[in-house]
Amino acid sequence: MGEPSKGRGLFVGLTTLDLIYQVEAVPTSNQKVVAQDVAIAAGGPATNAAVTFAHLGGDAMLLSSLGRHPIAGPIRADLATWGVQHLDLDPERQASPAVSSILVTAATGDRAVVSRNAVGAQVAGDRLPADLMQALKERRFDVVLLDGHQMAVSEAIAQQSKALGIPVVVDGGSWKPSFGAVLRHTDYAICSANFLPPECDSADVLPYLRSLGIAQVARTHGSQPVEYLNGEQAGQIAVPTISPVDTLGAGDIFHGAFCYFILQTGFEAAIAQAAQVAARACQFFGPRRWMDAPPHLDKSSLSNEG
Repeated sequence: MGEPSKGRGLFVGLTTLDLIYQVEAVPTSNQKVVAQDVAIAAGGPATNAAVTFAHLGGDAMLLSSLGRHPIAGPIRADLATWGVQHLDLDPERQASPAVSSILVTAATGDRAVVSRNAVGAQVAGDRLPADLMQALKERRFDVVLLDGHQMAVSEAIAQQSKALGIPVVVDGGSWKPSFGAVLRHTDYAICSANFLPPECDSADVLPYLRSLGIAQVARTHGSQPVEYLNGEQAGQIAVPTISPVDTLGAGDIFHGAFCYFILQTGFEAAIAQAAQVAARACQFFGPRRWMDAPPHLDKSSLSNEG
């Protein structure tokens, strides 16, 4: 029997099918290369965060658009393997979910990504499933994460969650139009170095977020310390020093871990523990190999063959 859940999280945003190749170098025009390794998994910021949250011991529900295209099948199977419940924003959609092609450079762990993301798959804010809205009203979630890829839906959920006292976490990977409306209903904004609101330079980002009324904000910088503002207190939190194998999804994993740990501890400690989890993930190829086994499997029954 597994351990009891340590929190219930709702993760809203993008789901893709990721085709990930480890290569010696990114090919040039008209060049063909043979991959050193390959991984296929459900991807997207909210999706990887939900998988991480479930792996750490939480109950994760992912709200995203998949639809009825055959490619949605492997995505749903991967989510089920890792214990993530999925609620489809557009269950009758016929078009393919987004497919991402990703090249990871073996020597550095750097990645190059080609994807359509949620372009052409936006869902209106008034199309939220009735059972989800009921679950929010009944406070069946302890934390909500929004990755900004379904902005109208995110704004509606953020407003409802804030009114009910459910903490809202925003994954600010990059600035997107209409993000300001979501941020005004946010409790924790955790952004990357690529997150630059209009007319902001790098030094202005955290003060800008605080000006929107967000009490606790942070900004990651890869291998450099995480900057944060907790109320009026500013500081930095060091991240582990590692030799990265694959940095794909590190920010997503950081956000999923932060959502888990913020239910157990304070803001700075949650950032530090999330950084530990993300650093571990970067030492493995692909977004899943850092985890020992799917959460619903008895790990003691697993053995190496051969």
